[in-house]
Amino acid sequence: MYLVTVLGNLLIVLATISDFHLHMPMYFFLSNLSLADIGFTSTTVPKALRNIQTQSRVITFAGCISQICFFFVFGRQDNLLLAVMAYDHFVAICHPLHYAAMMNSQLCQLMTLGSWLISVLGSLPDTLTILRLYFCTNRKIPHFFCDLPEVLKLTCSDTLINNMVVYSVAIILAVFPLTGILLSYSQIFSSILRISSDRGKYKAFSTCVSHLLVVSLFYGTSLGDYFSSIATLSSRMCLMPQ
Repeated sequence: MYLVTVLGNLLIVLATISDFHLHMPMYFFLSNLSLADIGFTSTTVPKALRNIQTQSRVITFAGCISQICFFFVFGRQDNLLLAVMAYDHFVAICHPLHYAAMMNSQLCQLMTLGSWLISVLGSLPDTLTILRLYFCTNRKIPHFFCDLPEVLKLTCSDTLINNMVVYSVAIILAVFPLTGILLSYSQIFSSILRISSDRGKYKAFSTCVSHLLVVSLFYGTSLGDYFSSIATLSSRMCLMPQ
């Protein structure tokens, strides 16, 4: 499954580069999203597969820090690119006559480069603040990779600063892009409803279906993981002696 994911995303990148007809903003952003997906998957799955093969569940502290860092880099890059692609759909549907001017190649490259840069810089606070922590003797992570919330539960140090950093960065790099996506689609749906013909409405909406599906899966799984971690934490707290 891992190889299928990597090869599938590589084919998207190669097709976008080799086919001149795909040299458009939408496919340019899609190829970058595929690269981010390759990195995101490669951050955790190869190590998990190696652990299964070798029957070893050990990871070094440096390896754990690296895994957390790259997990945030590629995860947040996915998030930012989905927001950029939502804006691209907004311009294409709401301002079709000005699309070529508004989504020129320089702007597309600038937005993509900016999203990569923000993702890298945004991962540093979460990662660097871990280095100040001291860890207890119990260092078993109940997960198949170094998930930051689980790692913070193993420390004997005060994690107030870490939690403040995590939530602050999450608001900036998760809530703001999601807000941008919702605002873009509110304008898109408003424009689609104003189209008189059913065929025109279908054509406009069909261009957004795949992106909406990816956004739903991305945020759905993220929220599911978040609430499941809260439920796990609550159950552990109930098991503690009174």
